[in-house]
Amino acid sequence: MKKNFITILLLIIILQSCASPKKYIYFNQSSLKTESNNNFNPILKTGDLLMINIYSSNIETSEPFNLPVGNANVRAGYSNGIAANSGYLINQDGDIDFPLLGKINLINMSTIEASELIKNKLIAYLSDPIVNIQIQNFKITVLGEVRSPGTFQVPNERITIIEAIGLAGDLTINGVRNNITIVRDFNGVKKEIILDLTSKELFNSEFYYLSQNDIIYVSPNQAKINSSTMSSSYGMFISIASLLITTINVLTK
Repeated sequence: MKKNFITILLLIIILQSCASPKKYIYFNQSSLKTESNNNFNPILKTGDLLMINIYSSNIETSEPFNLPVGNANVRAGYSNGIAANSGYLINQDGDIDFPLLGKINLINMSTIEASELIKNKLIAYLSDPIVNIQIQNFKITVLGEVRSPGTFQVPNERITIIEAIGLAGDLTINGVRNNITIVRDFNGVKKEIILDLTSKELFNSEFYYLSQNDIIYVSPNQAKINSSTMSSSYGMFISIASLLITTINVLTK
């Protein structure tokens, strides 16, 4: 009887310790062919800080349309006290205040569309103007079951969910890979989406490329939740269970 009891106990432990590889392997549907959207371009939102540089064949005529170096119509900082670079802040109405041209509404435009809009307005002043726009405060935040959670600056305005998780050191063993939450702000309206890292359908998602200020949250698995909520009464239960097993072993000798 003792031998059978120990065998059953070992079998239960082994079965509980076994986990399907599909829960941990990324993109494991090898037969699925996918294509990701390589034409991603960020959409401008309120609160974006833009660097806008104007060029033309005549440097002197384009100079009034560029902010002086070290000066700006706005400065923004983070909690560490480091000031952001000079630039144009898109206000709550979606406008920037541009030299000579006045207020320009850029909300919900891509950087390419915004560049074209400003370029068309400059044609009256400059010959063959070139407009370059970059979002200076493009950042994403990764939280939850990753090795190095935090907020990361994205200088090239282009980052995928995979790259973001890589910046955070990848998921821990306790991270749920098929339940990745992305929180995205659409000019004050929050939208949540759940992504599955174990499926190649991930590459087809509109959330595969991240937007500025996206929040990525990796939820913990049940084992992590149970371990974090363990109380003294649970420890007492383990002690009692151990005592019962020891007693059974003694009685069955």
